[in-house]
Amino acid sequence: MNVPDRAAEGGSRAGFERTPPKSARRRSRELAMQGLYQWLVSRDDAGAIEAHLMSNAPNVDKIDREHFIELLHGVVREIDALHEQITPHLDRPVVELSPVEHAALLIGGFELTRHLEIPYRVVINEAVELAKTFGGTDGYKFVNGVLDKVAAGARPTEVRPR
Repeated sequence: MNVPDRAAEGGSRAGFERTPPKSARRRSRELAMQGLYQWLVSRDDAGAIEAHLMSNAPNVDKIDREHFIELLHGVVREIDALHEQITPHLDRPVVELSPVEHAALLIGGFELTRHLEIPYRVVINEAVELAKTFGGTDGYKFVNGVLDKVAAGARPTEVRPR
């Protein structure tokens, strides 16, 4: 008996679930994450980092370019304010954070304070996904815990005690 391959038809086979396609916004966060990682490690000019990523990243036509640029340049511009926002919730000094955790926290902190139209749970989830994608085994748990506390301070009316 010939059984059709459901995965080839757009379905899934046991154990092989299809992941939904990435949104343009998620792709812009991933590219901003790469740029911020580079900036945190090298302190190169953000404009040069942007130009390099825009000319070398795969599928750059599928990103939310405006959001990418705002994240990269906004975080660099507001680094001191973002550090003030996250530092009280850290268990170690900022300089001891891995660049991946650091960048994910900065993106999350920036979106929590500058993009009130994005629900705080979405902001935290996206930062956690960045930490899972680019970071170590448990770094995402740290990012989740810190941003939960940052959200409570940044959006007290949205984040009600659970």
